[in-house]
Amino acid sequence: MTTIISRLSFFLLVISLFACNGNEQPVTKLDDVPAKEKELRDAIAQYPDSALLKKSLIQYFEDNGNYDVALAELDKMAAKDTGDATLWDKKAQLYLLKDDTAKAIPAYEKAIEIYPDPQYVMSLGWLYAKTKNQKALELSDALLMADKAKAAKEALLIKGLYYSSTGDKQKALAAFDNALALDYTFMFAYREKAIVLYDAGKYEDAVAVLKKATTLQNSFDEGYYWMGQCYEKLNNKSAAIDNYKTALLYNADFVEAKDALAKLGVN
Repeated sequence: MTTIISRLSFFLLVISLFACNGNEQPVTKLDDVPAKEKELRDAIAQYPDSALLKKSLIQYFEDNGNYDVALAELDKMAAKDTGDATLWDKKAQLYLLKDDTAKAIPAYEKAIEIYPDPQYVMSLGWLYAKTKNQKALELSDALLMADKAKAAKEALLIKGLYYSSTGDKQKALAAFDNALALDYTFMFAYREKAIVLYDAGKYEDAVAVLKKATTLQNSFDEGYYWMGQCYEKLNNKSAAIDNYKTALLYNADFVEAKDALAKLGVN
């Protein structure tokens, strides 16, 4: 998938907290702690039972790219509140930000064990599919049978992703088509269908799929990006450049589109 999350880590506190090798821990000076963090920690000290304040501190670390510190704070919360599935959901999300799928999967599994929220199930199913785990099909079937989840199109997307990952492109295309039959505005299905066609070398077919998607949703940045990829394969450099620029028009932080333009000599 093309979505990219880029963060900066800058807190000196991490160094003092995680210094190792048996050396004496340096004392963290009050001035070393950023003002916002100090404010949140002081509030937590005053209201130690406030889950909202603790989650705000975790979000603060996440927003600033300090995923390991955020995870450490989450562990403290989870140890005291073993029945809060949202903590494990957040933990999985943080592991994904660290590109650690192996740890994100059991975190989602724990969240579902506590509370089988359809969103958790869909997230786990997506990870299973991407890692070629056959449990993706089991979760997909479970979603299809759970009327209350109202997640049939997402279940079919998971099936398609699994078949795509395992090389069964025809079943993948059929699953994506079935998802689109349920919702013709389902952008994820258009994108994944186009990627399967792209991987099969059917670039013109992929462009046709993506044109339909971007007609339905003209701000679909990933659709333009993948059209750019297809046009490159079709040796149509100008069309590729135009589509990459359009992707950036709707998402200025689209790193892959920027990189693609740079490779084509466009700043």
